[in-house]
Parts: sequence; structure tokens; C-alpha cells
Amino acid sequence: MKPQLLKVPTAPTHSFSVREDRDPYINNRWHYHAEVELIRFHEGCGTQFVGDNIKRFDSGDIILVGANLPHYWRYDDAYFKGNKDLAVHSTVIHFSENFWGERFLRLPETKQIKTLFEKARRGILVSGKEGQRMQGLMEKIRLSEGLNRIIALMECLSALASAEELYLLSSLGFSHDFAESENDRINAIYDHSFGHFRQKIYLEQIAAIAGLVPNSFCRYFKSRTGKTYSQFLTEIRIGHACKLLIDNRLSIKQLCFESGFNNFTCFHKNFRMITGKSPQQYLKEHLAG
Repeated sequence: MKPQLLKVPTAPTHSFSVREDRDPYINNRWHYHAEVELIRFHEGCGTQFVGDNIKRFDSGDIILVGANLPHYWRYDDAYFKGNKDLAVHSTVIHFSENFWGERFLRLPETKQIKTLFEKARRGILVSGKEGQRMQGLMEKIRLSEGLNRIIALMECLSALASAEELYLLSSLGFSHDFAESENDRINAIYDHSFGHFRQKIYLEQIAAIAGLVPNSFCRYFKSRTGKTYSQFLTEIRIGHACKLLIDNRLSIKQLCFESGFNNFTCFHKNFRMITGKSPQQYLKEHLAG
């Protein structure tokens, strides 16, 4: 897929960037950058794309995205409708792998951090007790200044490098190139898919959005993502179904159709295939947690 190259600004007084975002539109496109990104979601939820991985994200999630790994967080539609009861809030830290010098990651003492950066090229979700610990460490980075700011970042990365509850997101074989000419094409595919996944999307229809004939579109999409458009669309629909399950306002049969499936058996099969659980098990585990 063709992500958008994003230039990450840094202040003249800082060697890396720390910011708080409260706008659902910010970086709301498929993009990548040379800097490593560490993001914590305080408030807000939606669909997360990291490499070829598609899953729900929610408040409390912390993700480490390696250098040049395409990613995209799309908040749910409700956050774009001006509802004052729904807030978006994240802390985002960007830094270069070598901002502390070319030789730093060659030191024997930093071997764990170098390994962490290699894993981060697939994207890392931090969960459980480690995630709770990271929240405090990230806040320490945000509030620190001068040398203490760099020390706080090193402390955070050291904790991540030794953490046990880390989940790698993108597949080992995921690869991408950076031809800038197709930014608009892939983002048009994303926008149309999110706007219409509750209905049937015909191949001719999405191919036309991409400016391709159906056969060419299928080859294009599979070569860029490692999955068919049908698989991609199914993952979006199951992600939406997970949200509806957590909201617990609809019956499972109702949310099947609300998520864009017109066959309950098909929905049940795909839900289990993607999540590893039945809808009933998924809901039960969420309520128990």
C-alpha cells in the first residue's frame, strides 16, 4: 500500500518530539515516517492499521511503531459528529533511532533497545501490567525537560525492551514501498471502504474508486497488502462488530447485519477466524474483564 510520507517537526530546543493530540482528524491518513513513534491513547477508540494488521484500538492502548512502518488510526464516526461527550486524547512521542548518536546502539549495554527497535518495525502493542507501567513513564517524559527528558525516554525504552507482555502486530513478511504518486489512490480506497462497509461493495465499484479495472485492482491490492480486498473488508467489518459487542446494545444477530454481513453463519465463521473466539465468548471475556 502506498502510505504518505510525514515530516515530523521537532522544536529547536528538543532532540525529539512529545505532543498531546485532541483532534480526531490529525494524521488521519495512511502514513509513515523515519522516526519511531510511541503513542498512548487516553481517550477515544476506532480501527487501527499497522502494516498489514487491522484491529480495534481503545483508550489505554500503547503502541510502538518502528521507523518507516506505515500506520493509521481512524477514530469511529461518532467522534467526527461534534458530540461533546466524546473526547479524543493521545500522547505521541517521535524520535529517531540514532538521535543520541550513531554509536549508541552499537554499545553492548544497548543491545536490548536495538532488538526492541527491530521488533518495532512490525509494530508492538503493549498490554497488561506493562501497559499500566508505560503510562507513568510516558507521562514522565512529557513533563521532563533538559537532560531529564532524555533519561526518561531511555528509562521508558529500557522497560519496554525487558517487558514480557508485548504483542507484535504486522506479519513478519509485510513489506512496502514508498512511491508517493499513489497516496491519493490508497487513501481513497480506505475512505470509501470505511464509508460503505455496512453495505455490499462491488468489485467494479471499488476498482473504479482506485482508477483501475477489476482484475488490475485485485492484483494491485494483493501485491501491496498480502491480502485480498475481500479479506481487508472482512477485517474492518469484524472490527466494527467487536465494537458493537462491547457496547452491548444489540443482539448478536442484529450486529451481524449492522456490520455489513448478510449471513449469520458467514459472520460467525469469520468472527472466530479473525478473533479466535465466538461472538459469545468475546462478549463474555470482555464483561469478565
